[in-house]
Amino acid sequence: MDRLTSMAVFVRAVDLGSFVAAAAELGLSAPMVGKHVRFLEERLGLRLLNRTTRRQSLTEFGRAYYERCRSVLAEAEAADALAADQLGEPRGRLRVALPVLFGRHCVLPILLDLARRHPQLELDLSFADGFVDLAEGGHDLAVRTGDLHDAAHLVTRRLARQRMVVCAAPSYLERHGRPAELADLADHDAVVYRRSGRVRPWLFPRDSGPPAELMPRHRLRLDDLGAIADAAAFGTGLAWLPSWLVRGRIRSGELVELLPEEGRLPYDVHALWLQTPHLPPKMRVAIDALAAELPGLM
Repeated sequence: MDRLTSMAVFVRAVDLGSFVAAAAELGLSAPMVGKHVRFLEERLGLRLLNRTTRRQSLTEFGRAYYERCRSVLAEAEAADALAADQLGEPRGRLRVALPVLFGRHCVLPILLDLARRHPQLELDLSFADGFVDLAEGGHDLAVRTGDLHDAAHLVTRRLARQRMVVCAAPSYLERHGRPAELADLADHDAVVYRRSGRVRPWLFPRDSGPPAELMPRHRLRLDDLGAIADAAAFGTGLAWLPSWLVRGRIRSGELVELLPEEGRLPYDVHALWLQTPHLPPKMRVAIDALAAELPGLM
């Protein structure tokens, strides 16, 4: 006999007070209920129930064993519920922290489509650049670009790699010429990204060793990548921007990609979440959807 089944039969016989009542509830015969109890007693080598023709009562050991059986059965039910939850329909509120521009352009369309496909899923999205504390902010999930310096206590999954390109407007290139190699960038004006008070250097991958760093000449420092793309399209100077942001402008001719032979430095995009024994379906489907669809946008 199956030990877990016999435990369940034993617990119901104790709860209902008789083999006959347990048999009626479980769809068994009274003798079969008795066989399950005897199977446990023979396996344990101890009596569980004192039985007479009129009544039954737990032995001292039987009472302790009964309590343990209830705990074991409750854990088994919880394990089954966990599996059902993993296979179930995503539902409930999903709270996601996103970087502003990347979140709007790349992540939001994927999550909106996910919500359309799962009517019981609710989205609560927060757009902000910079560090977001998942625990304090009450977020289920965060999407971040670039290096992760504060994720030791988090679970992370790389979703995609965004690549950086140097670009400029045709009007700027007509006035100042087109750089032919990396060293030529020193002779050009640039619009640079400033974040948290710091201007970030432009980086170019190398076959071996760290990427080459370059701080171009600049008078304009902006903390919004979209505004940098607008300024570059206006003809103000060169810009170093994610390819997903300027791809449409390059295709239309509004911007021109420069120095493609220098390669496109990759920046990783990660999903982050707090450690948990298991992922709820709402988080699992969101992470899987982003991992499947974001690379195509990069």
